[in-house]
Amino acid sequence: MKFTAFERALQGTGASRRLRITGRTPGIVYGGTGAATMIELDHNALFHAIKKEAFHASILEMELSGNVHKVLLRNLQMHPFKQQILHIDFQRVEATTRMTIKVPVHYTGEENSPAVKAENCLVNHVLTELTVSCFPADIPEFIAVDLSEMKKGAPLHVLDITLPKGVKFVAKGQVNPVLVSVTAIVEEAPAEEAPAADAKDAKGAKGGKAADGKAAPAAKPAAKK
Repeated sequence: MKFTAFERALQGTGASRRLRITGRTPGIVYGGTGAATMIELDHNALFHAIKKEAFHASILEMELSGNVHKVLLRNLQMHPFKQQILHIDFQRVEATTRMTIKVPVHYTGEENSPAVKAENCLVNHVLTELTVSCFPADIPEFIAVDLSEMKKGAPLHVLDITLPKGVKFVAKGQVNPVLVSVTAIVEEAPAEEAPAADAKDAKGAKGGKAADGKAAPAAKPAAKK
């Protein structure tokens, strides 16, 4: 993906606030052999760009001062409740330097798996992205995972899948986290209805009648002494 950025001279909170009022977004590009450069971008164009998955997990071409720089999106600061980008960070990409980046995971085939078709289970996507390390040329747009062989009681872990060539998983806390879990669907049995005879007896007792349909005898008055 390509986008255009412009150098900015003014820095500070006040300058950034005035920049946003004019429909621009402040940002910075750093890394590589060059010094950090303060930039600004058109907010509307940027807002549409961040809706695309490739903008977050692929090498971008940034045109700046007549030159094209290969960069990666590193940080995106959004307004707490407005649809507004407050600040954005990019990192320059060098072909000989390994990068650590988060890549989305795309799952397919679960509707054809034995777990769903035959074993009445629900397939849960635990992770939707993976942190990986690779050279810029090997960064995948996404990692495809086929779930058509999922079975009841057999979750899928990171080490169970094959990553693209040159891509290594970066463990952060868990060496082999769960990608997908399988949960059996438990159906509740319908509540049993009370027999009709019981309802009839209850109605007869309420009307002051015996079980055989005859009126219950009245109680005899107490004998006087």
